[in-house]
Amino acid sequence: MTVAPELAQLGDKIADLTLKQAKELSDYLKDKYGIEPAAGGAVMVAAAAGGPAEAAAPAQTEFDVVLTGFGDKKLDVVKVVKNVTGKTLMDAKKLVEGAPATIKEAVSKEEAEKLKAELEKAGASIELK
Repeated sequence: MTVAPELAQLGDKIADLTLKQAKELSDYLKDKYGIEPAAGGAVMVAAAAGGPAEAAAPAQTEFDVVLTGFGDKKLDVVKVVKNVTGKTLMDAKKLVEGAPATIKEAVSKEEAEKLKAELEKAGASIELK
């Protein structure tokens, strides 16, 4: 694949970033230009509502279930997390206490909604991403 020399230099600079620098760059691009990394590492630009990019964007088919909080029923939330993840009780407790934490990745919309309902019933705060 042939690319312009200035693009090759830019790509090399990005590849040499530390994780902290890459995170800072990601935050800067998101805040300044509305550019966010999509699943799989591709770059996605946030379009204005009703813009052409929105109409052409494919519907999201996979979701991550992210625990954002456990409320005052931590034990109930830990039990549900243990059951849905298959982790040990201690690992589930650490996962819950480390919120925000991803409980399941790349699941169907139906499964994500089911997990969200189950976790919220136990007292958790959940986001689907």
